[in-house]
Amino acid sequence: MSNIEVTRNLWHKLWEKYSARVSYAKVYQQMITEAGGVVANDHIAFRSLGLNVNGVNLGIPYLERIVESLGYSAAGEYVFADKHLYARHYRHPEQEEFDLPKLFISELIVDELPDEISQQIYQTVSSINSSIYPNLSELEKADVELIVNELENVFDRPWQPPVRSSVEAVNKVTQYGAWVLLHGYAVNHFTGYVNRQNTDRYPDIETTVRGLSERGVPMKAEIEGTLEIGLRQTATQAVTEMVTVRDDTSGELISIPWTYAYYEIAERFLVEIGSGQKVLFDAFQGNNATHLFEMTKLSRGTRG
Repeated sequence: MSNIEVTRNLWHKLWEKYSARVSYAKVYQQMITEAGGVVANDHIAFRSLGLNVNGVNLGIPYLERIVESLGYSAAGEYVFADKHLYARHYRHPEQEEFDLPKLFISELIVDELPDEISQQIYQTVSSINSSIYPNLSELEKADVELIVNELENVFDRPWQPPVRSSVEAVNKVTQYGAWVLLHGYAVNHFTGYVNRQNTDRYPDIETTVRGLSERGVPMKAEIEGTLEIGLRQTATQAVTEMVTVRDDTSGELISIPWTYAYYEIAERFLVEIGSGQKVLFDAFQGNNATHLFEMTKLSRGTRG
């Protein structure tokens, strides 16, 4: 299923769904387009829960089977011990030729959390509807549109809405975990690739951030990384939207405000790999990522 058409169409459909929810991404798209530039994605990020339920691994392997069927392969791994997170990034062998984004998939190591919190998570995801996961071998025989539609369904929340008190309890220990309970495998963020913008008006990450700020987009205060390490990143603030949870007392579905996603900006630089040879840095920096994980932290002002 490594068909390039399937891969590009899938990422496009996920972009359409994501950008409809994250208005800042559309502001960026319009800003770069109006400047005669190119909008390209450096990478797409997804979150998951590293645990097994009913024989299904809900962590990185849940999405890895799909991205590998599209031709991607793991190219690096990262450990964030203080956040109980592990991540891998993936690249496609035809990444440059077809302008395909890298993928960054992380997982929360649930068994490292306090017992009462891990149990809240287990209880919530035990309602998973595993039937939405496609039979990848059977999809090989289908046409592009059907394959894309089937794969798109995976990038959502496959379990029932969580109980409100469970989300709030988990959030006190791991905002990442609460986010996944609410949003599942929905895109965590897309990333504008500064190197491909190809416009004199926004030649680097600083001018890009300035342009977004001037258009009223709330931005992260800092730009993470340096030229020396090969990667500089920043992001918009996360959008807040109404999410569905189950009321503890009545059991009815209610809506409360919670963070969804942000839009990231990345610029890559040449790094020396020995004997004076330089290549464009094509991986990720753990220290940068650890700060960006915090962008979906729920602020006191958005609690319902």
